[in-house]
Amino acid sequence: MEKSWVFKKQGDKESIKRLQNDLGVDFHIANLLAQRGITTYDEAKSFFRPQLADLHDPFLMKDMDKAIYRIDQAIDNNERILIYGDYDVDGTSAVALVYSNLKEFYDNLDFYIPDREKEGYGISMKSIDFASENNISLIIALDCGIKAYDQVAYANEKGIDFIIGDHHRPGDVLPNAYAILDPKRDDCTYPYDELSGCGIGFKLIQAYYQHKNIPFENLEAYLDMVAVSIASDIVPITGENRILAFYGLKIINSKPRPGIEAILRYSNVCKENGLHANNGFFFNRELTINDLVFLVGPRINAAGRIESGKKSVELLISKSIESALEIGALVNNNNIERKSLDSFATQQALEYIANDKFLFNSKSTVVFNPEWHKGVIGIVASRLTEVYYRPTIVLTQSNGFITGSARSVKDFDIYDAVEACSDLLEHFGGHKYAAGLSLKPENLNSFRDRFEEVVSATIKDKMLVPEIEIDDSLVLTDITPKFFNVLKQFAPFGPGNLSPVFYTADVRDSGYSRIVGANHLKLSMFHQHISSLPYNGIAFQQGEYYPLIQRGMPFSVCYHIEENEWNGKVSLQLNVKDIRFD
Repeated sequence: MEKSWVFKKQGDKESIKRLQNDLGVDFHIANLLAQRGITTYDEAKSFFRPQLADLHDPFLMKDMDKAIYRIDQAIDNNERILIYGDYDVDGTSAVALVYSNLKEFYDNLDFYIPDREKEGYGISMKSIDFASENNISLIIALDCGIKAYDQVAYANEKGIDFIIGDHHRPGDVLPNAYAILDPKRDDCTYPYDELSGCGIGFKLIQAYYQHKNIPFENLEAYLDMVAVSIASDIVPITGENRILAFYGLKIINSKPRPGIEAILRYSNVCKENGLHANNGFFFNRELTINDLVFLVGPRINAAGRIESGKKSVELLISKSIESALEIGALVNNNNIERKSLDSFATQQALEYIANDKFLFNSKSTVVFNPEWHKGVIGIVASRLTEVYYRPTIVLTQSNGFITGSARSVKDFDIYDAVEACSDLLEHFGGHKYAAGLSLKPENLNSFRDRFEEVVSATIKDKMLVPEIEIDDSLVLTDITPKFFNVLKQFAPFGPGNLSPVFYTADVRDSGYSRIVGANHLKLSMFHQHISSLPYNGIAFQQGEYYPLIQRGMPFSVCYHIEENEWNGKVSLQLNVKDIRFD
């Protein structure tokens, strides 16, 4: 698929010059900082050395004082408390974090994760009946609930109070809950509104610790779960999220909780004589946000997709590595089954699109199969978006309704597009780039047509071409170990602070480039007029360019810089995202 190369605007010249002088860094590092809005020494210090002391006061969040008062009241009166959360990584980690902490001080509580098939997303009526039958008078809902109008009203009728801790966009009105913690509320002036659901849970417990004068250090061990939620829910790694992710990764790399260690043992990143020790095991390299996204998150998610999200909570609250490994084996098996199911559904969906002329030429993708597993349709939507790069909704049937997951492309707000079809829907919610929805079967065709109309009328043609944003232009001789060592300190990378992409023009094959694997290019290239030293690169799924490269044609590359370990030796290589011939 053709990609658009977009060069970011260079940072402010005065800021770049000031950063070069104050930090003693080269132009390119100073430019990367300026592009991220970092213009002074103090801002750079906060960026490179995040401090937990810079976290915001949790009581700045609207209703936090009410939430803490109600928890205090419940504990003083020995009320039964239920910690409730969605079945994905963000929800289960939020439940595990809040439940584990309150359990340290109070025993009369339980947790609840809804069944994806029987109850669906968010707060279910069944869960409120469960609470009523079990004498529960306070529900703390995490990563969901911001649109649970009917459910909260039903709970109120039964004498059950709700504290909602959510990070999704609210509707025009709020549920009638006792307290609602959501920085995206119009009337909330909390300084940062991009926390994950688990991040909201963390702030709730931070407030409780503050209220009870419990040292903050007691809470630091739970940052590993917050980091996993930040990575897996793809929230911006800026502001508070950067601080939380930075310290969460430190814990994961030194002493993760047993549940996360168990997942890592099943992820082939442990070996003898590795870099980091924990409980007798070693990691073979330093783990990054990408490892949480691709290794940890999918396994935690798999339990809720295939069996029950309760397993994920049980895994994360495990106190011993023995019990964690036992539950981890079940979760890992869930993940193996998930892979099989989503691979099958993805292949079927791609065949549908290829064989349907109208769908193939549309500006959106809406595909439906009642046999697809509800737990994998979000993954399938993401895979279809990668192939066709357009707003995509994948639908299946569950409990008499059609339910679906939506994924978007850069700059297109799929939540708004789904909302424009709300009269055809039973339920919807989500973010700018991902949403969930349900509808009656008789509304399927009308919804499919309306969604295509909305997308066609609002999406710009350039949004349908995947972009590679390029931060800066380098010559190959700029890429030195010293340069890379500073670059590594820009991590953790993620939305809002993506790993920098660089551009280099007029490079040629040194004579040693070759095809490796199925269709990958192992590059050896040099600047003909600048340096005779070859630089190595890997270009995944770009083997079709090899004949032209082999013939000595000059080309340009855009790439990340990374470390490559081979036979015990570590060297720098370019991870090439795209190639163009000059």
